[in-house]
Amino acid sequence: MSLFGANPDFIRQPPFETNELRSGLARFLDTPFEHDPSGARPFVGNYRWGVYAFFDYDGEPIYVGQTNEQLRSRIRRHLTNQRTDAVAMSVLDPFEVFEIEVWPLPQFQGVGAKDPAARAHLDGLERQITAQEIGRSKFKAILNEKDPPPGELTIEAPASFRGRIVSERVAELRGHPDFRIARRALIISRLAQVISERQVKGGLRRVLQTQARRLEWLASRRYEATGGGASVPREGEDDAED
Repeated sequence: MSLFGANPDFIRQPPFETNELRSGLARFLDTPFEHDPSGARPFVGNYRWGVYAFFDYDGEPIYVGQTNEQLRSRIRRHLTNQRTDAVAMSVLDPFEVFEIEVWPLPQFQGVGAKDPAARAHLDGLERQITAQEIGRSKFKAILNEKDPPPGELTIEAPASFRGRIVSERVAELRGHPDFRIARRALIISRLAQVISERQVKGGLRRVLQTQARRLEWLASRRYEATGGGASVPREGEDDAED
């Protein structure tokens, strides 16, 4: 008897990891925001205006974005349905996202999407967070294909909320360095194929370069951790795998 019943082809639930991601993301988005000036503690995902950042298993910033439609809608679109250019073009791999940080803008909650002051503020905040996270990155780079909108307005970052969306069970599977190396190499291959088949701008090539650096760093770290040069056999030695 299959774990899924008499006929596993009829199972209606998505794979385990997909379910876990959706559950973890829902918990994150439904967390009350402690810093709302009204004292009402709305869910972090319910803010219409804000900036968000994704972080990988090493705490590295990998993507920064903004929204004026709702943090919940925009983040879910990135991570659960592949209907964004970043995911479709293999710029952003949802499997890499371990934590999310959001910077809601409660003062614009009732403001329309075309309000010029609100849009200028949102753009300024995205520039600020992008510069902040690039400065904190080991590689001084993130995986955004495009730079934030230009502007002179300087914004002080408001209170934020950061949380993990990956369960312990999924972390055991995805967090293994060899899995991460293989997955990152796969995404690089997909991105390189996209570039080879289209006339692309410099943003995608910058992402490819950054991903290659990130892969090299992860592979080098793994190589050194497993013995480095001392672990390499010589000709004539036993070639059997451990």
